[in-house]
Amino acid sequence: MKSYIVKECNYQWPAARPLILRLLTVADKETLSIAEIIRAGRLFAIKENNIRVTMARLTQAELVEAVDAAVYRLGPKAKKLGADVAAWEHADKRVTAWDSSWIAATTGGLPRSDRKILRARMRALSLLGFRELDAGLYIRPNNLSGGVEGIRSRLFDLQLEPEAAVFQASHFDKDRQKKSLGLWAQMQLEAHYKKVSNQLSDWQKTQHSLDNETALRDAYLLGDFAIRNVVFDPLLPAPLVEESARQRFFDTVRQFNAEGRKLWYAFFTKVN
Repeated sequence: MKSYIVKECNYQWPAARPLILRLLTVADKETLSIAEIIRAGRLFAIKENNIRVTMARLTQAELVEAVDAAVYRLGPKAKKLGADVAAWEHADKRVTAWDSSWIAATTGGLPRSDRKILRARMRALSLLGFRELDAGLYIRPNNLSGGVEGIRSRLFDLQLEPEAAVFQASHFDKDRQKKSLGLWAQMQLEAHYKKVSNQLSDWQKTQHSLDNETALRDAYLLGDFAIRNVVFDPLLPAPLVEESARQRFFDTVRQFNAEGRKLWYAFFTKVN
């Protein structure tokens, strides 16, 4: 069962793999027992055997590791990405004043035949708000703490190949400068901030009329969607975005997440 708000948003229930990784990313003390994960899976009609098989595969891939008998945490290959995702609550603190320069990354000389590597490359660039200006040339405003050195380090941590050149750029020609300023326009960020914020607020108004299992599922689905939007937000400076609108959105997501975590904490506490 889903609430009418979640039905209207057409959110799909998660599969075992993303559910496990997501729960381990946000779990208190960063660990969960297999019993807790199995019980969470039942909320989304995921069978116990599916959870166990998926956990074994994640462990073999070093995305999950056992820390005690039947107790798990994120593995070494997932920790860097997990840490980057888990830092979403403070993402807006990374924004600094923009001096109108850009950070650029070139991928034109990198191979494109390996789809797995290509997906990782594009995910890294997308996570840090890069958009393609010219073929193989991706840019974003130079307005994040740490500057080009910090962005380069984070890109490489997120599996962008170290052969990629990452550097500061400025003084584009007139046409490229105009194109640069419009690269994120189609995201319609201000409208999206308002839409998602309204969904979260509307759900909270109806939360107390829901049974516990529906509330838990809804909190996961709505919260996961909202947090994903924060994680992939390009953190643009003015005048490319209305920064106050982004701040209101981030604050709304933080407040919703705090309430959702209370529901799930009570759920896992009851398991024990």
